Amino acid sequence: MKHLIIVPAFNEAMIIAETLKDLRSNLIKSKISADILVVDDGSSDDTGSIATKFADFLLTHARNCGLGASLATGIEFAKRGNYDACVTFDSDGQHDASDIGKTIIKLNEGYDVVIGSRFIGTHTGMPYVRRIVLFFGNFITFLFFGVWTSDSQSGFRGLSRKAIQNIKIKSNRMEVSSEFFGEIHRLSLKMCEIPIHIRYTEYSLGKGQKNTASMGVLIKLLYKVFG
Repeated sequence: MKHLIIVPAFNEAMIIAETLKDLRSNLIKSKISADILVVDDGSSDDTGSIATKFADFLLTHARNCGLGASLATGIEFAKRGNYDACVTFDSDGQHDASDIGKTIIKLNEGYDVVIGSRFIGTHTGMPYVRRIVLFFGNFITFLFFGVWTSDSQSGFRGLSRKAIQNIKIKSNRMEVSSEFFGEIHRLSLKMCEIPIHIRYTEYSLGKGQKNTASMGVLIKLLYKVFG
């Protein structure tokens, strides 16, 4: 089986080396053979040059295009590389690489999309306001796309070969997380959730999407659905 780990990154020079070293170490420990792809989304710092030391592949956007564009680039790379499965993995140190193994197990069981959920798993230091915002995002995602999930904004997800070959991402920025569920519905993909552990730190909270930006994401979703 040919696996790819997609790591979108924007101005993560402070943490990208630690993230990739931990990722590689866990893959070796879990005896998982996988290539690591970093998509540098037009960083103005040394993210790309640092990533080349620890990743197998680096793709660089000439300018900052957004999370959705980075994931679309990564999935297209997986498609052209004929990968059997891929896992999207945040670059800011939040995700636990030990969760990748159980994601691949579920994909091997026949699921097309595996969502890593913080709400059936564990999270360290998640602000209460963010929990409310995320629940609201779940409701909106269900309302628009007809797929219920406990964590619509999760950046940790596994995709099968079928999903890689057929999912089409149009959103450039943060609304992409909800758009995945629109594709799950459109393509009748078989989905499941697994518990994952998230490590919130002052750094990752500072880099993540602000609660006040959620309305902008909602407006963009409305445009995508009804525009």
